Amino acid sequence: MSTIGQSSKAHDRSLGEWFHDIQRGSIKLPRFQRMEAWDRNRIASFLDTVISNLPMGVVLILQVDGNENEKFVSRHISTAEPEKEGTLTQHLLDGQQRLTAFWRAMHNNYDYETFFVYHPEFDPRAEKAGEEVQVFMRPRWFDKHGRRMPLWADDPSSTLERGLFPISLLRPGDMSAEISTWLADATQHLKPTGGEEDAFEKLQAYMTLQEKLKDTINQLRERVTHFNLPYLALPAATPKEVALQVFINMNTNSKPLSLYDIIVAEVESVAGSSLHDLEAQLDSHCPYAKRYSELRDLILSTSALLQDKVPNNRGMIEMNKQVLVDNWHHLERGLERMADFLASQGIHDAARLPTNAVLPVIAACYEMIPDDGDYRGKAETLLQCYLWSAFFTDRYENSSSSRAYADFKALKTVLKNQQFDDSHIVQIPVMDREQYPLATRDELKAAGWPKAMGIEARGIMAVTTYLEARDFADNQPASYDNLQKREYHHVFPDALLQEAEIPSFLALNCALITWKTNRVIGRKDPLAYLKERVDWAGEDTVRQRMKTHLIDYDLLAKGDYGDLQQPEARERLKKDFERFLDDRASLVAQVVECLAAGQEPDLHQLWQAPATAES
Repeated sequence: MSTIGQSSKAHDRSLGEWFHDIQRGSIKLPRFQRMEAWDRNRIASFLDTVISNLPMGVVLILQVDGNENEKFVSRHISTAEPEKEGTLTQHLLDGQQRLTAFWRAMHNNYDYETFFVYHPEFDPRAEKAGEEVQVFMRPRWFDKHGRRMPLWADDPSSTLERGLFPISLLRPGDMSAEISTWLADATQHLKPTGGEEDAFEKLQAYMTLQEKLKDTINQLRERVTHFNLPYLALPAATPKEVALQVFINMNTNSKPLSLYDIIVAEVESVAGSSLHDLEAQLDSHCPYAKRYSELRDLILSTSALLQDKVPNNRGMIEMNKQVLVDNWHHLERGLERMADFLASQGIHDAARLPTNAVLPVIAACYEMIPDDGDYRGKAETLLQCYLWSAFFTDRYENSSSSRAYADFKALKTVLKNQQFDDSHIVQIPVMDREQYPLATRDELKAAGWPKAMGIEARGIMAVTTYLEARDFADNQPASYDNLQKREYHHVFPDALLQEAEIPSFLALNCALITWKTNRVIGRKDPLAYLKERVDWAGEDTVRQRMKTHLIDYDLLAKGDYGDLQQPEARERLKKDFERFLDDRASLVAQVVECLAAGQEPDLHQLWQAPATAES
């Protein structure tokens, strides 16, 4: 039996040191490791941990005696291939996702997301309290002209106006020239000209801002460079099978305590109650709440708001655990009403919820709303305005917990005044259309595939489920039970658009239909599968079903595109698809405007007035 000596102890190593090891090619990955697996939200969470200077688990390496003595076939960390191979000293057995995310974020070289640092001090829209420095991720896409959208994400002055700067400015090493260039570009529009009457004061403000930004960036750079990511090292003599066993153990045997576990212990200690028992009671009394989120997450975030705390980790830790138990009746009632309200708005489960930031806000608001009567109707109209504003503005793309807290405080103030009117409603930040305008039609057209997390993309699907979108074939309206059997279907089939090299994974090209219907459609031209539906149900019936999805039957029934190797067929498909997106975006925008104003859209009236695309 082989031994490798005394049990290893963790060694300190800064992220700056890890970065330079990757940069010079002295650290590589065994090829048996999976490729990049973290999604954008997991990457942002990891980066948040770094800039917040919070502790992190250890990394495992196997020491290597040079390039000729590798125990495993290896590869470089993604996008870190050096121009010239260095001397290999380490195989990274555990920690690939963290170090890959760090390397790539420090170069901001992901195609479909760009990472920023959000600093509320530089954001004119920041709340007075509760917002913190954090990582902000912006999804990216390419428009039909090949431009990387949104354009503002590559414009320094536009990013600074949002309180953002690229996280790549925190990259270890000499970044002085790159930082100076970005600062100059970001603030150039603020630099006064000599002829201005108050040029001296503006120049002072301009220079103060530049200095403050530079200091802020450099302080965060120091934090990142010196952030400790400790490691355990297996010596180079470790047998291959032993190294593999340690790798397997470290990837399967670790389950750290969650925040919920810690609060369970605190509740037991302070209140003498079992939070697990209370959770089971909640599940029994409010069986539908868990459709939208894990019950434990709803318990903690809603309880934080009920105690006037931000619904984030800090607020949950700071809240009074005895009061959490004392508030249990309010919590149960609020979550029960929340589930009922969301269902009334066509939101039936977590898989189709655009943002979970709204859940504790709505649940906690029911503390101010009676069980019945005229005022309940008025109050729930306000909640409707809040909900759809949250889905179709960029309010919750960043600092969602602190902004949910600010919106809740404003909603609470309004709800306590039963005589509130529109002048009070606009004081709720998410409903301030100057600061948070509703999504434009171009933004709706750019929204990605709604099966993934994306507020606007899922919001578009939520509009159709609000309208009880009926299945193309069996005519069943959208409901919780029905949606569990539905799939995300390409209206213009993916395979068809791929042949013409047209992007297909867009929310506006998506409809929720049953899997059986989806399988039958396949690659068929829209005209072909429409004819099949018409043969079964008749054209008028099929038209009406599609109207509930805000899809114009006539725009799909253009004809058979035939051989897409022919340029004229490809061009015709491209134009028809673009017209379809324009038309559906216009219809969605009209419904959104109606819902965000607290009104009930009339599907018949909507189709009476033809939608016109935004110019």
